Order: sequence, then structure tokens, then C-alpha cells
Amino acid sequence: MNGAELAERYRGYLACLNSRNWPELGLFVDDDVRYNGERIGLDGYRSMLEADVRAIPDLRFDARLLIAEPPHVACRLWFDCTPVGDLFGYSVNGQRVTLSENVFYTFAKGRIREVWSVIDKAAVGAQL
Repeated sequence: MNGAELAERYRGYLACLNSRNWPELGLFVDDDVRYNGERIGLDGYRSMLEADVRAIPDLRFDARLLIAEPPHVACRLWFDCTPVGDLFGYSVNGQRVTLSENVFYTFAKGRIREVWSVIDKAAVGAQL
């Protein structure tokens, strides 16, 4: 898979997340996926995403910067959302906030095998 194909594959993954098409998540994420160094597996990854959507019902993953250099993808994701309760220790309670996430992926056989995520949690607190 070349860089353009990998970038397109990643965009398909984001479309899967944004449509909440959880049954197809395994097409994009490896069964043994690791998140920030911990093996959580596909089921754990899906549970994490489902919990994110419960906390932020209007969650939408918007790729603002995407670099694909096989087997890696680096992306700056942007979120403009309305969490329903607490988020990162802040009492948001329905207030609209914006924040970013810098996330790095390693792909193997066309699926995400490893994820390293850094979320700008301080941005939420600065908006409240």
C-alpha cells in the first residue's frame, strides 16, 4: 500500500467512526490493536470509542492534517462538540467546546495495529 492508498484507507476508518458503523470497525482495526502502549484488542478499542460517543453524542472526527508514510499515518484531528457531562475532569455539561488530538498509527496488512494519541485536554478547561 502506497501513501495515497494508506491515506484513503485512513479516511475510510474515519468515515466508519463518524457513521458509528461499529460492526465494520474490524475492517480497519487489527484484532490485537495497542493503544498508547497497552494491548486493548479490537473489543477494547470499540468499547473505548462507544464510551466516547456516549460522553459526546455529536462527536465527529475531522482530519485537519494527514500525513501517510507507510506503514505510518499521522493526523491532527479536530473536534467541535458538545459533551453531555464531564470531559477530562472538566464539568462541561452541554457546553460546546473545541479541541484537537494528535494521533499516530502503525498499520499492518491494511489495518491499524498501534495507536499513539495525545489529546489537548487543557483546551477544554481554557474554554470553560
